[in-house]
Amino acid sequence: MIDFGAVLTAMVTPMRADGSVNYDVTARLADALARHGSDTILVCGTTGESPTLTWDEEFELFRVVRNAVAGRAKVMAGTGSNSTREAIEATQKAASLGLDGSLQVVPYYNKPPQAGMLAHFQAIASACPEFPLMLYNIPGRTGADLLPETVAQLAEVSNIVAIKEASGNIDRVARIRRQTPAEFAIYSGDDGLTLPLMAVGARGVVSVASHLIGDDLQRAIAAFASGDPATATALHLKYLPLFDALFATTNPIPVKCALRLMGWDVGECRLPLSATPDAIEAQMRSVLHDLKLVQS
Repeated sequence: MIDFGAVLTAMVTPMRADGSVNYDVTARLADALARHGSDTILVCGTTGESPTLTWDEEFELFRVVRNAVAGRAKVMAGTGSNSTREAIEATQKAASLGLDGSLQVVPYYNKPPQAGMLAHFQAIASACPEFPLMLYNIPGRTGADLLPETVAQLAEVSNIVAIKEASGNIDRVARIRRQTPAEFAIYSGDDGLTLPLMAVGARGVVSVASHLIGDDLQRAIAAFASGDPATATALHLKYLPLFDALFATTNPIPVKCALRLMGWDVGECRLPLSATPDAIEAQMRSVLHDLKLVQS
């Protein structure tokens, strides 16, 4: 059974001023993430601006990150789609590149019922039987909600091994944990809920903050898991202003701002996401300064 670790970074996609993908910075950033707390790097998730990337750009990003972190961190491909056929084709290609797994988001916009979601994920798993899959439930973005009973059925599929739960509902995670085998891994989709969700059985987090504080996120999770909640809570409370600032407007606008302030040439987001508002940049600069992540 594959272990994606405790901290999975949903990596941004660096862009040049003209809006093209900056693969050189991508490689350097992936290397830095692997050196600072990321067990797995998720490429082309929502934080990576997948809705505005072409499949050719995504497959090149998969290759670049795979080569940059080879043997030091696992690489997960965001190959989900609201078209089952498209998701199958993209996931098969990701598997052929030698990646470690795939994130499969609940189909968005077309709002399938539970039976449709069940059949969708089963079809992808069946088409890629040796490739580990992580489900991704984020009803605030997709308009559809993958219920615990459906997750329990999917957890019976041998290569559906985990879920990223971003409903913001602690009770939901407890119900998933109660209905799935212990080896089925549950990950928080929100940095600020990592420790509360671990208390009801989560393994770790698919993180945005880990771009900036990956080592301390590892320390917090390890402390909680080893029976030292005081240390974990202290770290959580220290970084609470950062967790808030990273979602002060639509992700990944704030985290790209933070990375630029820390010296990373990741560019702005592609339209329709906007450039960073001045107020968001000022808030982020203040938070990073208070945490001594930037000097001024």
